Amino acid sequence: MSAKIHPFPVHRAIHDWRHGDLIEKLRQSREVTHNIRHRGQVHELPSRDQLEFILHKLCCALFPTHFGQAVFVDGSTDLYVASCLQEALPALSIQLQRSLQFDLTEAAGDANRAARAEAIVNGFAARLPQIRNTLVEDFRAAYHGDPAAESIAEVVLAYRGSIAIIHHRVAHELYQRGIRLVARLIADIALERTGIDIHPGATIGEGFFIDHGSGVVIGQTAIIGRNVRIYQSVTLGAKSIPLGPDGHAAKGQPRHPIVEDNVVIYAGATILGRITIGQGAVIGGNAWVTQSVPAHEKAQP
Repeated sequence: MSAKIHPFPVHRAIHDWRHGDLIEKLRQSREVTHNIRHRGQVHELPSRDQLEFILHKLCCALFPTHFGQAVFVDGSTDLYVASCLQEALPALSIQLQRSLQFDLTEAAGDANRAARAEAIVNGFAARLPQIRNTLVEDFRAAYHGDPAAESIAEVVLAYRGSIAIIHHRVAHELYQRGIRLVARLIADIALERTGIDIHPGATIGEGFFIDHGSGVVIGQTAIIGRNVRIYQSVTLGAKSIPLGPDGHAAKGQPRHPIVEDNVVIYAGATILGRITIGQGAVIGGNAWVTQSVPAHEKAQP
């Protein structure tokens, strides 16, 4: 077997670094000059790999024949779902404990943080049936809204919008319970997989359908009603960023659009600011919208 060839002399490079001041300069920046650690301390961070594992197991529990096993013998589906939850939920509790360290209101010690994480996981688990019900309505909206869709299975497994909305429903539930860092990581996992960027703070009603999907951006304070359909490269963004007394961006201010029920937003449309798109309105492709649109009206580019 041939020896592995390194692109540079590894041992010599390490030797040179250790005899220079590079390591010391990096340590000085990390520990003193540019310490960006939360409250200046080292924390065990949530694991992206673990969250991907947890998301997969949750998908298997919610839709076992789609994401888990293809065929089950009689009575074994419930056992499989229980097994998936047994793997996912304790692992999620650990990730929530790590996330809670970054809660700005969190001052409790490790024991209280563990108890709080367990309580949040229990509440989240109790909501899983409702999350599944809402996702089924999302999938049905995609199936009925897209003439190219030939089955619900195709919508679940092959539509980027479906994968993104599964992630969002989970992330939003955790975000609402104060688990902000883990929720943002779940949203970023969805972005990496689908090209769809939905902030976990966004509130989205059931029957939501993203067709094609790539390039969609939905901001933190956006509110979307029921049975809304949007296409690729749509942005629901902020028109301007309010500043706080310190001159930095103010946190949590409502700054993204409200989209009411039964709205259609076509490809490339950009909707900015805390405006309202009224019920049943249609936003044309590539439209630039910064003022509210009345119900049942059309906004063209």
